[in-house]
Amino acid sequence: MSFTQNLQKVLRENIREYGMYIALFIIFAIFTVTTKGVFISSRNMANLLNQTGYIAVLAVGMTLVIVIRHIDLSVGFMAGFLGAVAAIAMKSGTPAIVVIPVVMALGVLGGLITAFPVARLGVPSFVASLAGFLIYRGLILMVTMGTGTIIIADPFFNAIGNGYIPDIPIGILPGVHKVTLMLGLIAIGLFIYSELNSRKQKEAYNFEVLTRDIFILKLIFVSALIAAVTWVLAGYNGLSWTVVIVLIVVAVYHFITTQTVLGRHIYAVGGNPEAAKLSGINVNRIIFMVFGSMGMLTALSGILFASRLKSATTTAGTLFELDAIAAAYVGGVSAAGGVGKVTGSIIGALVMMSLVSGMNLMSIDISMQYVVRGLVLAAAVIFDVMTRSSGK
Repeated sequence: MSFTQNLQKVLRENIREYGMYIALFIIFAIFTVTTKGVFISSRNMANLLNQTGYIAVLAVGMTLVIVIRHIDLSVGFMAGFLGAVAAIAMKSGTPAIVVIPVVMALGVLGGLITAFPVARLGVPSFVASLAGFLIYRGLILMVTMGTGTIIIADPFFNAIGNGYIPDIPIGILPGVHKVTLMLGLIAIGLFIYSELNSRKQKEAYNFEVLTRDIFILKLIFVSALIAAVTWVLAGYNGLSWTVVIVLIVVAVYHFITTQTVLGRHIYAVGGNPEAAKLSGINVNRIIFMVFGSMGMLTALSGILFASRLKSATTTAGTLFELDAIAAAYVGGVSAAGGVGKVTGSIIGALVMMSLVSGMNLMSIDISMQYVVRGLVLAAAVIFDVMTRSSGK
């Protein structure tokens, strides 16, 4: 079989996984041309990744919620409320290093409260989380009543959403962030090592692997992509703390979902809850754990957003849940449950936020922006249904 035939076969068999990457590449190419290169500039890329951060964190948690066939509509205003709680606590003199873990613990508690009627009482998650949506909306209005905006003055907290990792003061490559370049090289090395090790293990058990030429092409393409992103970011201020936090979250959740028993149980529950229950999996415990995790990531999202704005506002959290759900679906999670990757949710978040950034640079009216984002979401769900139907 020729190289072209091998490539076509791989794309056909993995269209669900590769489709979102192709879509992201097309979006980048279109906006790069239409904005005459402004979209791909170092400053805009840095701003885009920082803006994507709080949605990306939510999308990771939402992916697991949808994988187990549920939904959580409360996360948007919960994030806004917990961001306001953090702001009030710091305004009263509590240091950020104490506030952050406490707020994340409150997020876990909020997630468990949402999970209780779902797991124990059989209430549909749509209804249970809709109640939370309304409650947290009211709580935000209560805690910000009279002020509307709570200013955050803590420099450590504000650095989370606006700061960048420090650089090494070396004379070589002036104007380029050296630490970011080194981290990019390390990331490429880890990626190549991981892929080679994974291929070796699959071959040892006689599992199907990519042909050698396609495998080499994959290594070159992904390495070049990491190098390009790293170089662009290094041309501005380097990696921001927001991006570092998102990468850590993705790495931890990717490991949990792909390398642990808990991850296998989550996908088993999503694939067939009844069969999972009969096989000995505690389905209710999985629901509690996934919603508790969603609550923790919601708190982190609220912290990132409040830190970026250096304030907590009455409108914080508006439509966050819809952006997270859209990012998860665009990233490849299946509406039928049991299918989806946390890495895909990050790509989905990038796709949605890239659309916003690109259309803003083109001065497209906000009304048309919502139409375009809606069409992209509809296309993603239709694509999911069609690929599942053809898979049968």
